[in-house]
Amino acid sequence: MVGGQILLAICTLMFAGAASATGAPKLLVVGDSLSAGYGLPASQAWPVLLQDTLLRQGANWQVINASVSGETTAGGLTRFPALLKQHKPQLVVLELGANDGLRGLPVRDMQANLLQMAKLAQDSGAKVHLVGIRIPPNYGVEYTQAFEQAFRDVAKQQKLTFTPFLLAPLADDRRLFQNDQLHPTAAGQTRVATMMAQELRLLLAKKKP
Repeated sequence: MVGGQILLAICTLMFAGAASATGAPKLLVVGDSLSAGYGLPASQAWPVLLQDTLLRQGANWQVINASVSGETTAGGLTRFPALLKQHKPQLVVLELGANDGLRGLPVRDMQANLLQMAKLAQDSGAKVHLVGIRIPPNYGVEYTQAFEQAFRDVAKQQKLTFTPFLLAPLADDRRLFQNDQLHPTAAGQTRVATMMAQELRLLLAKKKP
């Protein structure tokens, strides 16, 4: 996994350099292993595939994937101010919370962390798109429902565009998951990228380079 993280960092730096050279607006993805491409080459993670899709469509956006496997919302919040300062994105995609849920961490803390990240991004002048996730009912129905509602509440409170479930395009086909049945295969990542390109279409169109 260390090697994969190094490759991801190299790809991120290459993309950042291209953005700096072209003046393209930046889309910053802050997520966990679902966006970092866990178990796959970094080039197969959906944010990298999204970059390819946008280039084919003639959209001169630079996608920066700052996702880290195992990240919680608390960890993301700790890193977030530096990421905003470094990259100065016009659009931020927040995809965090899965590890909070899998560890049974307090939903109110997760929600507060996401709210703070959204506010920081908005204060910097960036638009924010929130991505939700669903978890198995290991901690009971009440926890699971509160977990999913937290994403909706954050989106409503901060007036964010919102994708309720990152893995919706592959949820009904277990063949699109790796052996752990949690992380998408390369084909699954492609489906996520296709969905996210559509979900972000209006936001991307509002900020043409």
